[in-house]
Amino acid sequence: MREDAFESSMETLILTFPCKPGAGAGLLEELKTALIDTRAFKGCLSVLTYTSSSNPDEIILIEEWDEKASQVAYMQWRAETGMREHLAPILAGPLKEEWLTPHAI
Repeated sequence: MREDAFESSMETLILTFPCKPGAGAGLLEELKTALIDTRAFKGCLSVLTYTSSSNPDEIILIEEWDEKASQVAYMQWRAETGMREHLAPILAGPLKEEWLTPHAI
């Protein structure tokens, strides 16, 4: 496989939800249904869910998208449907987004 083909095949995002103490389990429960819509959104290739081994109130999603624009459109849709307001009472701070750059090594 050509390295440039590998590097442009998808976009990977680590999205971290820093929940208030004791709120992580509730968010995990809500994600069971919320991620159905995420996975069905145009351009979403996969979403994996984790909790930090050192902090169960830190929920981490690893999302794979066909392109960043698809994830940006998805986040816009979530904002329009009130997700930010819904999450505000349980979050200890802002979501952390980290886009990864793949390398064919």
